[in-house]
Amino acid sequence: MAKKLKRGQASPELNVVVESTPIAEAVVAEKPKTQKTYFEPVKRPKIIRKEKVFENRNYTIPKGGGIVYMLSSKGITVYDEEKNQVREIRYCPNEPSIWRDEQSENARKEAVIFNNGNLLVPKSKPNLMEYLDRHPDNIDNGGHVFSLIKKEQDAAKKLAKEFSVNEAIAMVRDTDLQELLPVAMYYSIDINRPTAEIRYDLLTEAKSNPEKFISSFDNPMVKTRSMVYQASQYQIINLKEEGCYWYDSNRLIIAVPTGQKPLDTLTRYCMTEKGASVLASIEDSLSKLG
Repeated sequence: MAKKLKRGQASPELNVVVESTPIAEAVVAEKPKTQKTYFEPVKRPKIIRKEKVFENRNYTIPKGGGIVYMLSSKGITVYDEEKNQVREIRYCPNEPSIWRDEQSENARKEAVIFNNGNLLVPKSKPNLMEYLDRHPDNIDNGGHVFSLIKKEQDAAKKLAKEFSVNEAIAMVRDTDLQELLPVAMYYSIDINRPTAEIRYDLLTEAKSNPEKFISSFDNPMVKTRSMVYQASQYQIINLKEEGCYWYDSNRLIIAVPTGQKPLDTLTRYCMTEKGASVLASIEDSLSKLG
């Protein structure tokens, strides 16, 4: 039987000395603390832009200009606000003024001609610009022939319209259905259909006239029409072809003229001073149901 050897004792069979093995202590190195690195935003120079100023002017005839159109120039008079009198204007290229009484004896009149409905006036002809701006045929002056093409204003109008369309579309998409229903009724849209169909019809109205659609949400007529409709559904009032009645007492509120709809008639009546009490009663009855 093999004997158990102690540490440091030699084995007679194997001639091996059993040595003691020291236990190495595990040293846990402390991790260095990481410092947060803050990156400063890169400063970039502003993009340089030079907005173009259109010094030349382009006048156009919206309708009926034809290939060549000669502007009327005989005996053209306009009101001069500075002198508070009616004065005659003429376009004379060799004169600095368009007022006939300020032109010299050598003034030479020249016809103003539109080609294909357009007339480009360079900045070197300020007298022609003034003549056209004051001419009574200018649409801006109440005329019906030509007008100045205002690119910046036209772009601003188009941009505003596009923004209005997008806003109206967002209202159709994001507004709760209960808030949309009064507007739907205002546009005579059947609200007893699937939600998607109601929203689609409202979307059509929104695109057609976005300003009107947006303002309809704050239109008192929309709110009144909705309350009258709800009152009829909750049997507070009874809408008949010949008149509008209180449902419980069958008392006439207002007669409906021939060819008109009871809902429209009562809505308009409630918007009047005389019908204000009827609207107040309807609103009170509806609030109790809620």
